[in-house]
Amino acid sequence: MILPFIKPFRLQERDTVAVIAPASPPNLDNLERGIEFLQGLGLNVIRGKSLTNINGYLAGTDEERLQDLHEAFLDPEVKAIICACGGYGTGRIAATIDYEMIRHHPKIFWGYSDITFLHTAIRQEAGLVTFHGPMLGSDIGKEDTHPLSKKCFQQIFQPTEWSYTEDISPLEVLVEGKADGPLVGGNLSLLVSTLGTKFEIDTKDKLLLIEDVNEEPRAVDRMLNQLYMAGKLDDASGMVIGDFADCIPKRDLSLALHEVIDHYVKLANKPAMKDFQMGHCNPQIAVPLGVQATLDTTEKKLSVDSGLM
Repeated sequence: MILPFIKPFRLQERDTVAVIAPASPPNLDNLERGIEFLQGLGLNVIRGKSLTNINGYLAGTDEERLQDLHEAFLDPEVKAIICACGGYGTGRIAATIDYEMIRHHPKIFWGYSDITFLHTAIRQEAGLVTFHGPMLGSDIGKEDTHPLSKKCFQQIFQPTEWSYTEDISPLEVLVEGKADGPLVGGNLSLLVSTLGTKFEIDTKDKLLLIEDVNEEPRAVDRMLNQLYMAGKLDDASGMVIGDFADCIPKRDLSLALHEVIDHYVKLANKPAMKDFQMGHCNPQIAVPLGVQATLDTTEKKLSVDSGLM
């Protein structure tokens, strides 16, 4: 079933936002600085009950993290949900989320990395536009966070279209052309983990964003090959290649990362550019997912509609 996309409402000063950890436990020092950042934007912050819980590599049990997510969407005072960090764990709760409830209580949902699974599931099951952007414990709370990463939060206060050009970072054209469609995707590892499930990423006539971290070129090769064989690269209207931080060989015999990415992008032969500062990078540029976007390699520009009502 194809759902019409729902844009959440913009934030206003003194609105309440919920901070949750639906995957791994956050660095507590960074988390506190991140919460102070949100408060400095004039927002009231409430914390999920399991925000500081530790269950191995998970921030509490699946039931606790699911409860935090549900309560945040159900609470009428909460206008946005900001994830503390990624790590691992969102795929474990995806099948038990009440997507119908989310559809009837739309609000801003923000995060990236392991949160990619939730971006994909929430968009495809509830039709909600979500935001792929830096998180509190893993990005904003760090002492060396780039001002551009913090500035990206302004887009959830004001509905505006925006463009990514070489004023932000140099971009390399891999396949020339112009493509448009809803922007989808996120972390490559998590996108691949949706394949074969009810949450399998739908890339048909969409711009596909990919990024990753700490994966050897051969691992990136394996994942891109799987997406390619599953038809996801051919289905996409174009590709937006984000940051692949520390994706370097750990063995003597290896292809270079750029050789791997270029190979699959050119196999798909859809308009594509790389080196967008989106992903595990500093600065990190936030972007709404599920909204209409246009990639133009002649102008070296990605234009994205507002993600807000």
